[in-house]
Amino acid sequence: MPHRDRAAALAAATPTPGFFDGFEERSAPLPDGGQIFCRIGGEGPPLLLLHGYPQTSAMWHAIAPDLARHYTVICADLRGYGRSHKPAGGGDHAAYSKRSMAQDMATLMTVLGHDRFRILAHDRGARVAHRLAADHADRVLGLAILDIAPTREMYRHTRTPFARRYWHWFWLVQPAPFPETMIGRDPDWFWLEKCDTAPAGLGPFCQQALREYLEYFNDPAAIHASCEDYRAAIGIDLAHDDADAGRKLPMPVLALWGADGAIEEFFDCVALWRERAEQVSGRALPGGHYLAEECPDAVLREVIPFLASLTDS
Repeated sequence: MPHRDRAAALAAATPTPGFFDGFEERSAPLPDGGQIFCRIGGEGPPLLLLHGYPQTSAMWHAIAPDLARHYTVICADLRGYGRSHKPAGGGDHAAYSKRSMAQDMATLMTVLGHDRFRILAHDRGARVAHRLAADHADRVLGLAILDIAPTREMYRHTRTPFARRYWHWFWLVQPAPFPETMIGRDPDWFWLEKCDTAPAGLGPFCQQALREYLEYFNDPAAIHASCEDYRAAIGIDLAHDDADAGRKLPMPVLALWGADGAIEEFFDCVALWRERAEQVSGRALPGGHYLAEECPDAVLREVIPFLASLTDS
């Protein structure tokens, strides 16, 4: 089905049964006047879930209900994405530095009454989680990350084959409004075409999640914000990483990645994370980039015992 027809069909589709049943939706205010949208469900110790690009907190629909049996699960939309605020990036793109995005999440957890917490994060959200753990080490008990190696180290090890595979890393960072204008001509086509080139195609995405992804990506402010996210990654984020001066994350890190994805093909994921964290374990899972939607059961089998091993002492 052509992407434009598929987008129209998704818009008219009935909701996916069981989609975040039992979760409430909230928008938490921030001191700067912005807000972070989140879905909250379950009882127990707090667990923060952060999504990737070009998605929203909807990506956790197949995992969050199981985790909510053990934890108070907070699935947040990152700034610039979904229903969260979308400030201007600024000349140095600092508004979308992972430090700024991480501070949003630290503030969100404070607003919700959670001092210390666990994190499960994917893709861009995992880069935010890395900075959150670095800047607020006293609050993060541990983090499980899906299909990334550390940003600085991935750039350092980039070669032509990876650049061809991850072309968007080098295209989205071009000065505004070049990528924004081109994406804005047909956001549905861009979203569906980019994700359809993943090893599993669009098959892993449920209809209601896809509807949400497309709806909120059609906002020009979201398109700009997502470009700013990548512009920050190749600039100010690297400066923040360098300023860490070899300081490593003290809490446990679980790194999971897709056996069919770019991380497996081009990087030694565990070795690179051991450059940035003191305690690292991990392995490849049977899937590509979108593990939480491609193989949720496999993710849960790894994540649940890891999270349970983290103690608030």
